[in-house]
This record gives sequence, structure tokens and C-alpha cells, in this order.
Amino acid sequence: MTKIVDSRAVFRADSNDAANFARKFFRRHGIAVETRPRLLSGLLLGSRFNGIEIMVGAGNEAAARELLGRLTEEIAAHVERVETMYGVLETKLSYAFQDRTILEQALTHRSKAREVDGGNAEDNESLEFLGDAVLGFVVADRLYRDCPDYDEGQKSKLKAELVSSAKLSEIGKGLALGDYLLLGRGELKSGGRHKPSLLANAMEAVIAAVYLDGGYEASAKCILHLFSDDWLRLRREGTSGIGNKDYKSALQEWLQAKGRPLPLYRLANTSGPDHDKAFTIELQVDGDVIAVGEGRNKKEAEQCAADKALEVLASKP
Repeated sequence: MTKIVDSRAVFRADSNDAANFARKFFRRHGIAVETRPRLLSGLLLGSRFNGIEIMVGAGNEAAARELLGRLTEEIAAHVERVETMYGVLETKLSYAFQDRTILEQALTHRSKAREVDGGNAEDNESLEFLGDAVLGFVVADRLYRDCPDYDEGQKSKLKAELVSSAKLSEIGKGLALGDYLLLGRGELKSGGRHKPSLLANAMEAVIAAVYLDGGYEASAKCILHLFSDDWLRLRREGTSGIGNKDYKSALQEWLQAKGRPLPLYRLANTSGPDHDKAFTIELQVDGDVIAVGEGRNKKEAEQCAADKALEVLASKP
């Protein structure tokens, strides 16, 4: 790392979380930084001399102070999030982050990133890509080791179920991950905190964040913790316990048994970039929409809608 000559202190962070945020914040704007503990930090606890100083070159001092002046509230909101809310989520994940800013990025939807820091904030899309790969490898590795008697087809079927967006959305819902998502105003108004596709994507991003922060062993341990119920069911029931959830067939059989017409699936909406499409399917029975499902392809969205329709129909007398 190149040492900054004629450095100037522009920001005092009271914690590593705040210092990590400040470092990334300045680097996004092309300003090189150094950090150093204040001279009496650790000796006079609670004094104004404690903390970590963020240093920039003299030529960048004015620009750095101008940026800080514009985003004082955003910095305060970040520190509040990482130092209070994220501790609860870490407990649920069974992993404590060394750098919570990577967790914050994993929870930041692109709609929010566009609204803060002049559109320079980092969103979670690149982390989704990495998390998908990490999850797939960990699950494949575990199936290889735990299920030596299963053939390739059985392992592939189990892996597809375990890494599906439906499963990830289910886990995200169990973690109350939607409560932590950072969403833009439009996504908030449209119920983004509860959208299965957003929860699934955020789960992949969180897995990537654990991997980047703690390495492979930490991410594998976190994944096995999150999927612990599925592994127990796998050992108990084998392939019959996972991988056979065909909700569309189950719904069709239920309706036929009741003498009712077959369901109609209608594509209601598609959203997102080409590499990360989200599909919304409306499911109609007798001309009425009784369920709406989302997924990363039409088949997945139809299965989600059928699952919800079964719940709705089962709850009616």
C-alpha cells in the first residue's frame, strides 16, 4: 500500500465499524485513505482522544470534508445499523463479521444504492453471483461426503432443491431477513421486504459476505447451520424427504378430487436485468386469482403460486 505523504485527519471513527465504512466511502470516490489509532486511544477510555483517525492527502482534504458534510446523516444511519441491528442477525447466522460493511452491502438492493451517495453506493448484485457459487459448492461437497450411496441423478435432484430460490426465500423468511433489507422508496412501497425473489437474492449475497469476511470454512459452517433442518430430514428420509415438492401436480390432484376445473397460470409481470429476471405468476381457479407466486423463472414462479394456492384452499371450509 502506498503511504500517503502530508496526510491530514478528516474524520474520527469511534469504532472499527465506522472506520471500515469511512474507508470504503472515500475509496468509492477515488480518495486514498490511511487509518491510525488516536495517540491516547486505550489509555484515556471515553475521552475525546479515543478512536480511529481517517487520514487523506493534503490535496484531497477539501474534497473529503465536502463529501463528509453532504453525507453526515447517511454515515450516522450506517453506524446505527451495524452497531445495533446487525448483531441480532449475526446471532441468527451463527457468524460474527469482522467487517460489517460487507454485510450491509449484502443487504443493499440496487434501488437503494441509486438513492444514496450520489448513486455510488455498492449493491448486492455481484455478491449474489458469488454466493450462488459458494452455496452450490458447499452443498455439492456435503452431498458427496454424506450420501456416497446416492447416484448422480439423486444428488443432482437434492442439490437443485436445496439451492433453489424457493428454499433460499424460505430460509430468508425464517431469519426475518426482509427486516434488514435496504430498499429504495419504490421497492418499499411495492412490498419488497416480503418478495421471495428479493429474499432469495439477499440470502445468496449474505452467504458471499460470510465467505469474503471469514473464508470458506466460515461460509460452509454458516450454510450447514442454515440448512440444518434439511440435513436432518435428508438423513432420516433420504431422497424422499427432499426434492419432490411438485406443488402444481398436488394442486391439480386436489382440484380434480373436488370436481373443480384445473388452474390457469398467467404471467403477470417480469422485472430485473436479463441476468437476474424475476417472474410473477397469477394463479386463477374458476376465474378468480387466488394466489400469486414469484421466482427466477416461470416454472419456479408457477410452483410458488401453486404452493400458496394449496394453503389458501386448505384454509377454506
